[in-house]
Amino acid sequence: MATAQRDYYEVLGVPRDADGKRIKDAFRELALKYHPDRNKSPDAGERFKEVAEAYAVLSDPKKRADYDARGFAGVAGFTPEDLFAGIDFGDIFGGAGLDADFGLGAGGLFERLFRPRRAGPARGRDLQVELALPLEAILRGGDETVRYTRPVACPRCAGSGAEPGTKPRRCATCDGTGRKTTARGERRGAASIRFQRITICPDCGGRGTIVEKPCRDCRGDGRVEREESLKVAIPAGAEEGLALRIPAHGLPSDDAGGPPGDLFVVVTSVPDPRFVRSGADLWRTESLGVADAVLGTQLRVPTLNGALEVTVPPGVQPGAVLRLRGKGLPRYGGRGRGDINLRIEVHVPERTTAEERELYERLRALARRGERERRRP
Repeated sequence: MATAQRDYYEVLGVPRDADGKRIKDAFRELALKYHPDRNKSPDAGERFKEVAEAYAVLSDPKKRADYDARGFAGVAGFTPEDLFAGIDFGDIFGGAGLDADFGLGAGGLFERLFRPRRAGPARGRDLQVELALPLEAILRGGDETVRYTRPVACPRCAGSGAEPGTKPRRCATCDGTGRKTTARGERRGAASIRFQRITICPDCGGRGTIVEKPCRDCRGDGRVEREESLKVAIPAGAEEGLALRIPAHGLPSDDAGGPPGDLFVVVTSVPDPRFVRSGADLWRTESLGVADAVLGTQLRVPTLNGALEVTVPPGVQPGAVLRLRGKGLPRYGGRGRGDINLRIEVHVPERTTAEERELYERLRALARRGERERRRP
């Protein structure tokens, strides 16, 4: 999927807390407006694809949760087949007199819009790995090593799955397509609707070929797992969930000779007991005793560049925030650094000694006396 896109909620014109019915209704209205069979403007197809992709993500609870949490990085790497396979577009377009054949087979609306014909074998799928870094590494940026495992073409059989010297034969059941297609027609009023169901060929398991003498290294799969490592340049201040694209390091193509997909490295920060990250800012809670809150005190506070002495002013209130400017993380794509914010909480002792209780009683008496004096005319 493209990385430069409009927000999916904006595309459908719904708020972020919209329920499933509102999302479906918004999609149906826009899809009917931009359906290529109804709208002949040059950009109708692209607009239809945009609203269809937004609906495919927001109508799926897991994909929507991933998108809400991490933006486009959360749904990076999905192919159109992954997005649309579970959606019944016939239910949405039924009765509108439009092409409701959104099956993954040839000739349908999906094929026309999302799988334009191109020369050469298909590209492999993208792969996503997470790289968790401590805050200090995000502060400085630089090269980091990513280790991951991915399937690659078996070197012994060159990905064919057949023992060298032999060749796979084309599956007669699916004629080499790897898919089994069943179709049915249905009339709804004046509209005639054609549905297609695409399933994996039961004889070849979707490969389109049958290996009679499997390769001894990959056992006929054509792929072997390989652990890889590579260095990735992490920008200073990398945002939480930032996805870095590494071309041609994804999954191999299902077609012989096809290019591999891309690798997306998603940068996250390791939970830190000292701070909670919020963009370029870091938050920390400091607990003070009653006396320190009243009289003020000095605190030794950790930062990403060593500890600092911080002055707490007398009379600080619970919930007050003391800001250490420029001590947070670099602002990604901008200038300067964020802040460290110290949220103050005041700890009231649950138990006191006799001497402490006596002093608190005296303080209460003094406070009441002062209040009475302030009220005198």
